[in-house]
Amino acid sequence: MDRKIILSDKAPAPIGPYSQAVMHDGRLFCSGQIALDPVTGLMVQDSIEAETKQVMENIGAVLIEAGMDYSHIIKTSIFITDMNNFAKVNTVYAGYFKGNYPARETVQVSALPKNGNVEITVIAGE
Repeated sequence: MDRKIILSDKAPAPIGPYSQAVMHDGRLFCSGQIALDPVTGLMVQDSIEAETKQVMENIGAVLIEAGMDYSHIIKTSIFITDMNNFAKVNTVYAGYFKGNYPARETVQVSALPKNGNVEITVIAGE
């Protein structure tokens, strides 16, 4: 099995028994990222926009560690605690892509780790 664990010190360390990402057969399966600042270990929650930006930056750090960037993302899953924030999350999210958007679903959930308001997971590939 061609499987490699990806761990970036530029993204928050896992807070449980999981890896930041796993590379398998040219595909990167990235665990959900929340708005933990990798330097301070604190949640960034000044606004939903700031929180979403930190989530996307954390994803970017994992992608870089795997030798990829946002253009390699094939699929995303967005989890938000309030669907009323959808437009704001979507605006920040869209700024990380230059067309050819990945497939995606967005779902409202009752709670997220560390009382986050948004969590995003991605699958990327060559």
